[in-house]
Amino acid sequence: MIKKTLVLGASTNPERFGYMAVRKLKYSNIPVVAVGLREGEISGVRIEKPFPKYEHIHTVTLYIGPKNQPAYYDYILSLKPKRVIFNPGTESPEFAAILTEAGIEVVHACTLIMISNNLY
Repeated sequence: MIKKTLVLGASTNPERFGYMAVRKLKYSNIPVVAVGLREGEISGVRIEKPFPKYEHIHTVTLYIGPKNQPAYYDYILSLKPKRVIFNPGTESPEFAAILTEAGIEVVHACTLIMISNNLY
């Protein structure tokens, strides 16, 4: 199954986990799109500013903290993903409940480790 993934909180800073996730997804041959506060590019993947329209998003992986997430609730729900991954430090019981109510799988894990261990 193709799991087209949106990395929300992507950055051109190689020390940021959003950057690492885009690279890891791309080099694992998982289709990836990226959204960040600033436009840019990571290994040929364009970072777009919020809120671009995408279709067929399977997974949204979060690299934005809980206090900044409410601005993205409607956007993420509009994408109708199958799952949302809350990476360490992004956990939000409020948003997780909203996603669960909408029938979207909630995963609390590290995207990088999931890919490395073939659990993605």
